[in-house]
Amino acid sequence: MQTPNSDYLLSNCLYFTASRFARQMEKLAGEAFASIDIPPSYAYLIITLNDHPGITQKELCEKLTIAPSTSTRFIDKLVKRNFVERKPDGKHILIYLTEEGKSLCKDIYESLNKIYLRHSEILDKNHSQQLICLLHKASELMEKNNK
Repeated sequence: MQTPNSDYLLSNCLYFTASRFARQMEKLAGEAFASIDIPPSYAYLIITLNDHPGITQKELCEKLTIAPSTSTRFIDKLVKRNFVERKPDGKHILIYLTEEGKSLCKDIYESLNKIYLRHSEILDKNHSQQLICLLHKASELMEKNNK
């Protein structure tokens, strides 16, 4: 078997290509969120809490497909900034946005829209939508087969 050269690997490796694309999306997100004092990765947690007040950490992890340790780190940082609060409810701890956290949602949606408009402009809106759909389906398949 002949060993492929690096040019071939760099253009035909899903891991490398996905990582490369993710770095470009991180750059777009960083630019879109520059005016908000939270990282883009926290935005999805905040808008999920806005849509599902009183959610448990386990449910939050399932919705965001993140590890409990990641959610704990995010929640702890948002609690320190007074955007999120934990409230005991029997055996469970429920997570809510504070009023300050709720006030961020409009700016978060505006920043997410900036990301969407920018990648739709760069990739062409139709191509962008197709890529989102393909990546979503691929992520679901990978998650299903890695359990």
